[in-house]
Amino acid sequence: MKMIGKKIKRIREQKGFSINELSEKAGVSKSYLSYIERGIQKNPSLQVLSKIAKTLDITVDYLLDKEVMNTSSNEVLIDEAWVSLVNDAIQNGITKEDFSYYLDFIKFKKDSDKV
Repeated sequence: MKMIGKKIKRIREQKGFSINELSEKAGVSKSYLSYIERGIQKNPSLQVLSKIAKTLDITVDYLLDKEVMNTSSNEVLIDEAWVSLVNDAIQNGITKEDFSYYLDFIKFKKDSDKV
């Protein structure tokens, strides 16, 4: 996800924000933002990306566009519709715990339907 960091830095500089300004406006620590930009933090949460994107007046979809997410040994392209759906859920207050709960419920429901 190093590309995301490069995109954030490029857009931040285009908009004239210092790293301190973006950090304060987005509510993300300066060191964490720096780690993302430099590719040290390779897996920032969608919540953090959403805060940064909103502050930069871009979408999380744009940040993730054509980004590859590693899932075990396979690499899959993230479907833009999924990214948009997750971004919408985050902006409407869904937490990781909520998402996990719903996922567990769906798995339970599918397993129950098999019986």
